[in-house]
Amino acid sequence: MAKVELKGIGKIYDGNVRAVQNANITIEDKEFCVFVGPSGCGKSTTLRMVAGLEDISEGELWIDGDLMNDVPPKDRNIAMVFQNYALYPHMTVYDNMAFGLKIRKMDKAEIQRRVDDAAKILGLTQYLDRKPKALSGGQRQRVAVGRAIVRNPKVFLFDEPLSNLDAKLRVTMRGEIAALHQRLGATMIYVTHDQIEAMTMGTKIVVMKDGHVQQIGEPLYLYNHPINKFVAGFIGSPPMNFLTVTVKKVGDKIVVDEGSFSITPTDEQQEKLKAYVGKEVYFGVRPEDLEYQESPSAENNMQMKITNKEPLGAETHLFLATKGQNIVARVQAAAKEGFKLGETVNFRPRIDRCKYFVKNPEDLDEEKNICEKIDAPWLTNPLTGKVGYDKIEGDAAANS
Repeated sequence: MAKVELKGIGKIYDGNVRAVQNANITIEDKEFCVFVGPSGCGKSTTLRMVAGLEDISEGELWIDGDLMNDVPPKDRNIAMVFQNYALYPHMTVYDNMAFGLKIRKMDKAEIQRRVDDAAKILGLTQYLDRKPKALSGGQRQRVAVGRAIVRNPKVFLFDEPLSNLDAKLRVTMRGEIAALHQRLGATMIYVTHDQIEAMTMGTKIVVMKDGHVQQIGEPLYLYNHPINKFVAGFIGSPPMNFLTVTVKKVGDKIVVDEGSFSITPTDEQQEKLKAYVGKEVYFGVRPEDLEYQESPSAENNMQMKITNKEPLGAETHLFLATKGQNIVARVQAAAKEGFKLGETVNFRPRIDRCKYFVKNPEDLDEEKNICEKIDAPWLTNPLTGKVGYDKIEGDAAANS
């Protein structure tokens, strides 16, 4: 298989519209890399530049050590699976999977072997004589994947392949594609807007927003160490809660005051927050890091009113109101017999897992993580030696 390197990659459309800017991404051989972000963030455009379906405006693309900027798609030895199955309705499953190989005038025996092998891997052997209309949505998507497998490409590209499937089938296909990656040992790049897909499938995640790479890392690293507020809020379900708080000095301690309660950060966090005394910051806490208390705790107690609830069986999501702000808590069903709307309850945050982000950055578009040193060597542009994402240049330099 192959290593894929994007060095300072950018895409500029007519009218100087920048869809992707200075993307520096390395996908190692046999990695499963997921590009994730909201609609319009540039993830599909980046994938299409790797495939050769979009011209590269800036930077360099390397696959397996070869520069690919001007290489036609057919000569890049990649295979792409689209959101739309794009199967030929008049052909059988076998012919759909074999079609690309027949065009290349491959030996019939070799075509037979490759199709049979792919069908066995995907559980399609008994469907080879059927036409697409006789298959379920998941089976059609497997045929599309099989069509890519028979090519034996260096790199597999997936562009939101599960978007057209129902929720239950998406879960099944997620597992099948992840298992396929393990069996094939292939380099795969997968685009999705669903962060659950990204977390459960990828060995590496690239988070994008507005054409910029925000952060790159393993799923749990991004979850535990987000570089800014966007990544913190995008990775995790339900998403991280953000409360506006004021940093204050009380005696020899630093506290953050929400108005209806105050929180005392860890000693290490206090040291970093000293520079923000008198300023407002975002206090971030994940729903699962809010611990229900039957009675108010002596320190760091958050007293809130229940405005809504979502019982999910083993756990319940509680929607809580503070002084003009709202958050969500994830509570195990065993924590209490039942929660009533309008009831006042007490929670205590896991202080060591809480995050703090700049609220009103003067020269930054993204709210940086204040109290944590984030490993971000990927921000350096290997072509220029400069930090790739200039919007967080100062922080990147400090964190590298």
